[in-house]
Amino acid sequence: MNEKNYEPKLEPEKWIERYSDVLFNYTISRINKREVAEDLVQETFFSALKGKDSYLGNASEKTWLISILKRKIIDHYRKKSTQNELSVFDKDSKDDFMSHFFDKEGGYQGHWTEGTSPQEWRKDFQTSVESDDFNSILQNCLGKLPEKSSTVFTLKNMEDLDSEEICKELQITPSNYWVLMHRAKLQLRECMEKNWFKK
Repeated sequence: MNEKNYEPKLEPEKWIERYSDVLFNYTISRINKREVAEDLVQETFFSALKGKDSYLGNASEKTWLISILKRKIIDHYRKKSTQNELSVFDKDSKDDFMSHFFDKEGGYQGHWTEGTSPQEWRKDFQTSVESDDFNSILQNCLGKLPEKSSTVFTLKNMEDLDSEEICKELQITPSNYWVLMHRAKLQLRECMEKNWFKK
């Protein structure tokens, strides 16, 4: 084939059949709300259709669609943050959170309350079923986090955004970012230990 005459080809009429499940599964693992995930997948197909002339063929059709979807997910979280739908914890919720994990008598200085200190995890994945179970429990635990903590954790660990970009997208300060990330990790660890590693 003469590469000079090669033009990357998209097949929009086959997108739903080929990629709807892949894109939905990708989204639901990051958004954790079915209706929102379905909407974002539809928006991705619509945006791809509108922008199909910009497809250069540097990536596969699937990879190109996922790159559009990633931007949709980030935009979704940015919009919620701008609309103040993702609020940072108030003082009362901060005190409740800190007293759950740390001893107030020690001034929250790293003295764990009974039963909340980190434990060594000795679980190995033996089968793909176990891996699927783990991912299901992880999603369930992410869904239990306050939404802004879940958002920060997801953007950092699933979308690979750096902390500066997350702060910019969500319009939060670096100190808020680190507080939210710290809380997300503590709560996720506790939830995963109860539901997976200590089962």
